[in-house]
Amino acid sequence: MLRIAICDDEIAARDMLRIQLEKVLVESTEEIVYEFSSGVNAVSWLQKHPGEIDLLFLDVEMDGLNGMETAKKIRAFDKDLSLVFVTGYADYVFDGYHACALDYLLKPVSEQKLRELLHRVREKQAEEETETFFIKNMDGTWRFRLRDILYFYSDRRRVILVTRNGQYPFYAKLDDIESRLSPQFVRIHQRYLVNPANVDHIGKNFITSGGVDLPCSKRYQETARHHIARTMLFD
Repeated sequence: MLRIAICDDEIAARDMLRIQLEKVLVESTEEIVYEFSSGVNAVSWLQKHPGEIDLLFLDVEMDGLNGMETAKKIRAFDKDLSLVFVTGYADYVFDGYHACALDYLLKPVSEQKLRELLHRVREKQAEEETETFFIKNMDGTWRFRLRDILYFYSDRRRVILVTRNGQYPFYAKLDDIESRLSPQFVRIHQRYLVNPANVDHIGKNFITSGGVDLPCSKRYQETARHHIARTMLFD
């Protein structure tokens, strides 16, 4: 699934790019899900919705916060979002590379250029798929890098995914998540599944992750402590 957003302060420019994109997207798995009329709006929304967008087309010449400034603010909290600059001027190309942009497209963007770009994005996404975790809840679809997940814990019929930026509940069984993510994640308790790479401390009957002490039950203690200790020592 490829979720795309467009950021441009001109309605006509957003409409033109959307029309071109709709010609080359795979209908069942790819869609344009958001459009932003300013860099400020894009930054604010992306901070609150990590992982919900895979690809952002960003106009360079915007009033207020321009595209380059917007990209720098986004990179401060998201290093992995694919950014593509769109502009009418070739002079900004080197600035785009400083912002770790995937590409730099000149207006009007051709259908062929978009096809080539999307092919690269799909290849990148396929390579990263085994290192990401998707959830769906009432707020939308979320994608998380495994390395950013601290732990999961169960709460009745829900599971809560925890990162340093927040907690994200969804309906699932912790056993199913363990089956999918083992051995990268390790069970420490009936209710807790942790990422050993993000453990800060191993206590007698608890572990600390993200500054929070989590219980480690006798049932899982020996295996969990061994697994986590090896990860802390050798990773």
